[in-house]
Amino acid sequence: MSLAPDPFRHHPGLRDLITPAEDSFWRTATVETLLASHPEPESIRPWLRSDQERETLRKEALRNHFGDLWVFAYGSLMWDPALLFAEVRRGFAPSHARRFILVDSKGGRGTAERPGLMAALDDGEGCEGLVFRIAEDQVESETQVLFQREMVGPGYHALFVPVRIGNEQVSALTFLADHNSDLMDSSIARADQVRMAATGVGFLGSSRDYLANIVSQFAHLRIHDPDCETLLKEVDAAIAEGRFEI
Repeated sequence: MSLAPDPFRHHPGLRDLITPAEDSFWRTATVETLLASHPEPESIRPWLRSDQERETLRKEALRNHFGDLWVFAYGSLMWDPALLFAEVRRGFAPSHARRFILVDSKGGRGTAERPGLMAALDDGEGCEGLVFRIAEDQVESETQVLFQREMVGPGYHALFVPVRIGNEQVSALTFLADHNSDLMDSSIARADQVRMAATGVGFLGSSRDYLANIVSQFAHLRIHDPDCETLLKEVDAAIAEGRFEI
């Protein structure tokens, strides 16, 4: 019996930079485990979607999809996808941009008292990231894991977007900013972005580490992202100067 191709064959250096699915918190996460991990679970319970709502959104997103599935990652999915994937590649979404407009007050990487900052995908001039290919026979189970994580509450639209992989273009599932969600604020001033990224901490970790992980993945892939790199430098400078109480 022949062995399946190595998922990291195109980027072997990513093997040690991506959390194995079996080690990911998100692999077995449910609404109840999220509530159990949250310091103030009742504060977010009304925000969480029901299993039925989430499953309806999943089926709607995939209704016209057949075959293997590409998933475009631009944030924490790049280092902790929680997915069983057949292949990972560097990808570029030409019609979208990574923007630090997600204000996390729900406890993941920030709280209502001290919000954190994360990225969302929005319309824009292009976004570098990773794309994970899920084999056709695993699409059903793996997208259930994916939607349990990304669509746990209002914040994103699950849509297919064009993504370039080398000289090839594919249609990849990703999660775009829902500007009707109270998580999204496209008018955040730079000073507030720095403050949130420097001080936001939740049960998933700090906003600063989230940003640093994006920069780390890009450094390995030799991707230069001035916005991420500059924001991290400003955040680290603010922390070093003791500008904020942490």
